[in-house]
Amino acid sequence: MTLRIDHQSVDFPSVYAIRSGTLTTTWDELLWAAITIGRPSTYHVFRHGPASAHEAIFRLALVRMAIQEGWHGRLQRTDAFAALDPTEKGMVSYFLGMMLCKVFAGQLLRTPWLLHLDVFRSDLNPLILGRSRPDLIGQDYTGHWLAFESKGRSSAPTNADKAKAKLQALRLICVNNNSCSLHVGSFSFFRNETLEFYWRDPEPEPLDPIELPEPDAEWRYYFEPALSLVSAEGGSTLAAEREIADVDVAIHPKIRPLLERGDWVGAKRTADQLREVFLAEGYRADGIRVIAGESWSKQFEHRER
Repeated sequence: MTLRIDHQSVDFPSVYAIRSGTLTTTWDELLWAAITIGRPSTYHVFRHGPASAHEAIFRLALVRMAIQEGWHGRLQRTDAFAALDPTEKGMVSYFLGMMLCKVFAGQLLRTPWLLHLDVFRSDLNPLILGRSRPDLIGQDYTGHWLAFESKGRSSAPTNADKAKAKLQALRLICVNNNSCSLHVGSFSFFRNETLEFYWRDPEPEPLDPIELPEPDAEWRYYFEPALSLVSAEGGSTLAAEREIADVDVAIHPKIRPLLERGDWVGAKRTADQLREVFLAEGYRADGIRVIAGESWSKQFEHRER
C-alpha cells in the first residue's frame, strides 16, 4: 500500500532540486526509519540482554498507536493519540518527527544514515551540547554530513517555531573537521488530523558552534535495535511481543556477522561499499530489510487504559 505525506520544502540549494509536494512511502519504509534512528535507548536502564529488542518494539508500538492509514493513503492521527495527555503527546510527536525526518532525508537527500547527538555525550561536554542544539546528524551517499533539528507537533508549527528549529540546526558546524553541507530545521505535524511535514534550509550564521568527532562505536545505536529483532534471544515474552508487532526484519548476510561480533564500524563501511547490491536484493542501503505485516494497513483498535 502506497502512503502519501504532503510536505513543504523551503530554501534548499538548487543542486538538491527539492520542491514542495507529496512524498510517497510505505509502512515498510516508515518502520525501517523508526527502528534505525540511531539514538540511545529509551530503555537505557537496561545494559545487557534483550534491551534493544524491547526498545525496537517500543518504537514500533509508538508508530502503531499514533498513526493509521486514511483516505488515499494519507496518514491520520488515531483516537488513541488524541486521547494522550500533553506530555505523552509531546514524546510521541517528537519520535514521529525524527522518523519522518529520516524518511525524507533518505529519499530526497540520499542520506539514510542518521545518528542522534546524544550518542556523543561521552565525547562532548554536556554544557556545550545544551538544550538548544540539533537532534540528528546524517551522512549521505557521498560521505557529506548534514545537521537536522527534528521536531514534532500536534498542530502546524508557527513561524517562531520554524526559526528556532533552524537556529538549533545551525549550531552543528562540522563532523571530524568536515563542514556540514546542510542545516535543516524540520517538523512533522497534524493538519486536520492528517500527518504532514515541513523542512527548511536557509543560511544564517551559526551561534555557539558544536563540532563532533567521526562516529565510531556510536553506529551500534543505529544497528542494534534491528539486530535484536532478528536474534533468537529474549524468551517467550519477547517472541510474543515480536508477533504482536507484526513486522519482519532481516539483515543482509554480508553485514550480519559483523554486527553479531560488535564490529559496528565494519558493518557501516561494508554497507557503504555494497549499497547497490543491497538495494538490488531488496534491502535498504544500510543492509536492513523491514516488511510490515497486513495489520499495519488496518485501523488501530484503541483500548482504554
